[in-house]
Amino acid sequence: MNLTTAQIDELGRELDAIRSEITADLGERDAAHVRRMVRIARGSAITGRTLLMFGIDPITWTLGVGALATAKILENMEIGHNVMHGQYDWMNDPALASATYEWDNVCDSGHWRRYHNYEHHTFTNILGRDRDVGYGVMRVSAEQYWRPFHVIQPVSNVVLSVLFQWGVGMHGLDVPRALRSKIGRVRLRRESGKFLRKAGRQIAKDYVLFPLLALWNAPRVLLGNLAANVIRNVWSNVIIFCGHFPEGARVYTREETRNESRGEWYLRQLQGSANIEGGRLFHVLSGHLSHQIEHHLFPDLPAHRYAEIAPRVRALCERYGLPYNSGSLWQQYGSVLRKIWEYAWPTQVPAPTPTPA
Repeated sequence: MNLTTAQIDELGRELDAIRSEITADLGERDAAHVRRMVRIARGSAITGRTLLMFGIDPITWTLGVGALATAKILENMEIGHNVMHGQYDWMNDPALASATYEWDNVCDSGHWRRYHNYEHHTFTNILGRDRDVGYGVMRVSAEQYWRPFHVIQPVSNVVLSVLFQWGVGMHGLDVPRALRSKIGRVRLRRESGKFLRKAGRQIAKDYVLFPLLALWNAPRVLLGNLAANVIRNVWSNVIIFCGHFPEGARVYTREETRNESRGEWYLRQLQGSANIEGGRLFHVLSGHLSHQIEHHLFPDLPAHRYAEIAPRVRALCERYGLPYNSGSLWQQYGSVLRKIWEYAWPTQVPAPTPTPA
């Protein structure tokens, strides 16, 4: 169904109304949620590191890795990602301030805020503007140009998932673009220093400090920290890919989005994102990015509110005849893997889809 300009504008007003209603209702419930998540993440990290440092058997090692991986997942996804989006700035809590929060990840938080909060969420799925479409190493849409290195993307996807925090950290440097000009190279040297300092602190913490504190248990702790980081990396990669690249997620050209209205921006977020269905624990462990559609519509609203917003957004989509891309984890990730395999090979680029207006 193609919408008229008037319908798109009305859709925008209705989504603005939802946003205003939730913003006016923010309060103690939201503050209690994020503080509870911080306590749980810290408690899980302490438990995991204690089991790794003082345990002597495979069972305590496995439990320690699980607890530490859970802590890292919560810290990165439900706390760090959401805090850095400014979802809790209204609390005026310095520990939860988006401008100064530093997360447990090799990616520098300043780099993340610039390329993710601004670049990705402003220019979502616009080819040539949103570098998150394939992260520069994968072709996930027929509209993307095929390059010979894409033939290895089924393998590079596995490597990226295992090393995801490093991919995210390097992505923030935007090396290919920086090398094109003298100014870009100067900026790259400056920004590379920030990345290397942050990555160095993370390496020192997980692979030097805590193993040394464990004395004779150092190898056990080092391997446990490595395993916890890999689990966090793979989980984050799967959740993010399911929200952006499954079947049905649209990409746009620059021409289609020129002079875009507020309603058209909302429409692009709706058509370029996808949800993953699951229970409350699953949503928390995904940082509520299982509600990727709602996150892209309202990136600075507390993410735990997305579950109550989602039925209203789905109802709007039904009323306007718009698709609401939602499915199970296996359904969404299965379609992502199929696209990664399919677009690894040269395919004919179809004509751009006409703008709904």
